[in-house]
Amino acid sequence: MKINEFVPDSKIFQKIGTSSNDNSENKETESVGFGEFLKGKLDEVNAQQIKSEDTTESFIKGDETNIHKVMLDTEEAKMSLELAVQIRNKFVEAYQELNRTQL
Repeated sequence: MKINEFVPDSKIFQKIGTSSNDNSENKETESVGFGEFLKGKLDEVNAQQIKSEDTTESFIKGDETNIHKVMLDTEEAKMSLELAVQIRNKFVEAYQELNRTQL
């Protein structure tokens, strides 16, 4: 039985030899706190809700908006909101579990 040799692609290791400027950019992105990250994601959910509302209003007004775009925007906003609610529920559940633990 012959075992094939693994030859890694050189593109995988390109980030290893990058300059120090790229490293400082990575440090800036890593310094974002959990609260800021969560706020950013909630802002994205809010933006999707607003986009859905705007496309629905433009369709109702009779603008040149495709019904498929309205449905896609609405479903995307609905799914992102449902995901945000599920994540919130998991956080609340984890918080309650931590409060129940005895020291």
